[in-house]
Amino acid sequence: MAQIHPTAIVDAQAALGDGVVIGPYSVIGADVRIGAGTRVGPHCVIEGRTTIGRDNRIFPFNSLGAMPQDMSHRGEPTELHIGDRNTIREFCTFNTGTLKEEGITRVGSDNWIMAYVHLAHDVRLGDRTVLANGVTLAGHVHVGDWATIGGLTGVLQFVHIGAHAMVGFQAHVAQDVPPFMTVDGNPLAVRAVNLTGLKRRDFSAERMSLIRQMHKLIYRSGQPLEQAVAQIAALKGQAPDADADVELMLGFLAAARRGIVR
Repeated sequence: MAQIHPTAIVDAQAALGDGVVIGPYSVIGADVRIGAGTRVGPHCVIEGRTTIGRDNRIFPFNSLGAMPQDMSHRGEPTELHIGDRNTIREFCTFNTGTLKEEGITRVGSDNWIMAYVHLAHDVRLGDRTVLANGVTLAGHVHVGDWATIGGLTGVLQFVHIGAHAMVGFQAHVAQDVPPFMTVDGNPLAVRAVNLTGLKRRDFSAERMSLIRQMHKLIYRSGQPLEQAVAQIAALKGQAPDADADVELMLGFLAAARRGIVR
């Protein structure tokens, strides 16, 4: 059974899984679905068509599932989906999607989301990311698995941040950030490969060496991006356990909509 504080307001149509805890003065709307073991702290508002998975920890003063801050939105029934085992700290705001995409804002699993983070409409946040205090993701931003975004960083609409990337403190991200790269500064620039993050994730020496080769081809060779992409594709087969890393980079570069940070 769910544990609901006497001061909380939970709509009778909301669906709460086993072991869900709803803290004091929180408000849960009719179309909300919360999975087993999730804990919602005091003074949270969870509304709209919001689905939350298992074993999340949602701290006080969060607003999840409010309508998108998009002037074209006319009240269409859009959604927010949140996965499992996320930590969502205080004063975060996650909006539902718009019909400009699939109508769903998506948050994966095992993410560490710190205070005052804003996820706008149609954001897609992968798994095991870290978003530090004050990160703001504008509409349609995509963030890959294991990415880390430093505090007070703003990310422009439609920007993609690749898996395993690291964005430094107080960055202004207006172009796509390729996988595995560390970026910071204003204007934003690629500084190096995120080797510290890769080591923490037990990447082999062969994989890291090949990723460094991709970095050099894109950022140190002085050649056009098209030529660098062709040479990156030729790296496949040199280190079999790194072929997936090459495919990840090639797929990201092919899909880049804002141009990549150079």
